[in-house]
Amino acid sequence: MNCCITELRCKEVIDKSNGCRLGLISDVEVDSCCGRVVALIIFGKPKYWGICGKRERIRICWEDIEVIGGDTVLVTKSQRCNDSRRRINK
Repeated sequence: MNCCITELRCKEVIDKSNGCRLGLISDVEVDSCCGRVVALIIFGKPKYWGICGKRERIRICWEDIEVIGGDTVLVTKSQRCNDSRRRINK
């Protein structure tokens, strides 16, 4: 399955190990020497309506991606859910 970068930016990323919603893909990191996608970037949500900056961005290595589906991307990333992240109910 081929996918454009613009299509990737609309996909939600979910941690497969704990069911946490990590966020939407904001950017893609590409190795310019070999033209290969290295990582997906998820920018942190604004703190206090943007007054105090943003939370740290999340970098998902390409090797950590399990499945790229129609609406979501499942990853295996060992990261705990914070209060601001929503757990997906089965």
